[in-house]
Amino acid sequence: MPVLGIIFLRHAANRFEAAKRQIEADQAAGRMPKRKVTKSDYLARGSMWLPDQARYDWIMENATVSAKGLPKLVTDAMTAIEDEYEPLKGVLPKDYGIFEPAVLEDLMRGFNSEQIRQASGDVFGRLNEYFLAQFSAQKAYDNGEFFTPPAIVQTIVNVIEPDHGVVLDPAAGSGGMFVQSSHFIAREGEDPNRKVRFFGHEKSRETIRIAKMNLAVHGLDGKIAEAITYYEDPHGLAPRKAMSPGGCDFVMANPPFNVDLVDAEKIKGDTRLPFGLPGISKGNGTKGTGAKDRKGTVSNGNYLWISYFWSYLNETGRAGFVMSSQASSAGHGERDVRRKIVETGDVDVMISIRSNFFYTRTVPCELWFFDRGKPVERKDAVLMLDARNVFRKVTRKINDFSPEQLANLSAIVWLYRGQRDRFLALVRDYLARVCQESTAVPDALAPFEAALDELSAHLTALRETVEAAPGLDPQQRQALLDAAAEFADAGTLFAGDRAKALADLAAFVRRFAARPPRDNAGQHAARAAFEPIAESLRGLVKQVDLVAKLATRVADQGAELTKDESVASNYDRRAAGRLMKQLDAARKAAVEQLKQPVYFHRQVAWLQERFPDAELRDVPGLVKLVTRAEVEAADWSLTPGRYVGVAPPEEDEEFDFEQTMRDIHRELAELNAEAAELAAKIQANIEELGA
Repeated sequence: MPVLGIIFLRHAANRFEAAKRQIEADQAAGRMPKRKVTKSDYLARGSMWLPDQARYDWIMENATVSAKGLPKLVTDAMTAIEDEYEPLKGVLPKDYGIFEPAVLEDLMRGFNSEQIRQASGDVFGRLNEYFLAQFSAQKAYDNGEFFTPPAIVQTIVNVIEPDHGVVLDPAAGSGGMFVQSSHFIAREGEDPNRKVRFFGHEKSRETIRIAKMNLAVHGLDGKIAEAITYYEDPHGLAPRKAMSPGGCDFVMANPPFNVDLVDAEKIKGDTRLPFGLPGISKGNGTKGTGAKDRKGTVSNGNYLWISYFWSYLNETGRAGFVMSSQASSAGHGERDVRRKIVETGDVDVMISIRSNFFYTRTVPCELWFFDRGKPVERKDAVLMLDARNVFRKVTRKINDFSPEQLANLSAIVWLYRGQRDRFLALVRDYLARVCQESTAVPDALAPFEAALDELSAHLTALRETVEAAPGLDPQQRQALLDAAAEFADAGTLFAGDRAKALADLAAFVRRFAARPPRDNAGQHAARAAFEPIAESLRGLVKQVDLVAKLATRVADQGAELTKDESVASNYDRRAAGRLMKQLDAARKAAVEQLKQPVYFHRQVAWLQERFPDAELRDVPGLVKLVTRAEVEAADWSLTPGRYVGVAPPEEDEEFDFEQTMRDIHRELAELNAEAAELAAKIQANIEELGA
């Protein structure tokens, strides 16, 4: 907790400084009157207002001059924040006296690097998750229950769109569902604290403290009660009678999976379980072995949670939650509960997520979505979306969704809901980004071209020196001359293709930048117009890499020839090395920018190839709209892969060799680090046994 407290202070400081800059900009632009800034001004911008003694920089500056010492300064900062924010009373850690001042100073400095000073909220969520996973031995933190990755939460938020009323998370963890909901509302230009009220349940007191810190640092109000959801309804949001509406506009959660120790007797008659219990265990017959006899317990708690989420919703409420991938096709009593839920007509969308999205569990999962306000024409339908082939590789162990992948999945849901205009608006945004990124290409290429010209002059001098130098090895001389000729030819070809590509880009921008098409036909035409340009940009990327590679070859062969004094006296290897580094840095920047217009064009193509009429249709391996009769015929399974089929194999035209090599090197580095860590542990264990 003390470490998480430091992370809290750093995150609070980041958000405070960002809000301060925004307030100053608003006052300078006349969007806000020039008056004394209040605490509410910061809260309206998603930040706490921090008193001086609670600001990270102030603490670090005063630690060297204050007689109190750093542990006391940090403790005083926590107390000052609690004095300003009633919901945080007794929540923040204050046991910083356990640290040696030098150790605490190292920790504080570690979280004061420029990179972390600029970090966003998602980074702090991952920092929280890392430290909880590393340092906490509490059962509540097993299996990643406390922290749901932002990509998963964002998908849930994008589908249910929690923009008003009561939002409940009955397995609140660190409060990530609430934070992402607030971001969604803020993007709509609204104040989250005015639009929604957050309520949560959480069984672990320590996790509640983390959640309250998370809400506070984002300037959010919320009530999170210490409660076990199986047995309690602390906010009184449950329905009074079974099958009656609950009190929530939105429910979202990542509950613990496959819990099998819920006392069936205690939950009998619960109005939140209108579909009955999924099954009761008859016991395992163990006595005196330390194992728990499960007699009289619910055999699997997954469908308790699923029933709770449905029951808490009001007449128009929506729910989105994470669930074990086994639950959607489970048999016996679970199948019976699932059938009854499907028969309500409120199952809205099912999304399959591939493995490795969670930081501490590798299994795949599914996202379930209910909508008790579904229109009549969709009551008999369920959207099955298999997103297992949609992902971005972050590390060897972690996957997530890119912002564009999140938007594209949302666009499919929009089509399902008949929101064709939102789909077309997204395509239009992508086309606008194509134009925007195309405009930036000439400036990105200019440093590469300048570095290439300077290096070319240097290598030309080398070639002339080699041609005139007597006594050189004929094979070495010819190899350099051949390499220099190949480099010159590649440079000439690059210059011509570059000029044509830039001219084509400029023409496309003139045609579409001011008014990206809004209608489907116009958007298809714009995509088709950019198709040959995208191909030329892909070719230009290869040429940039080739020219740099050939320049390196000439320089390396020149370095070999400097063993001859006549070459060494006329060739500056150090200058060549400096120019090569400049060229490589400029190459990387140029390649990255050349890829950007192609990337956003590819997003347009991804959507239009699958939904050419800007209307929902079945896409093998991705999406299918199924009827209740089809679900019944499949034994009431809600597993998307059972319906969507298998996608036809696609040729990867965007294969990025350089990125693939970077991924391989990164994976190798991670494996080497793990191997070294394991070797150290084994060595320590052996030494301990020997002692």
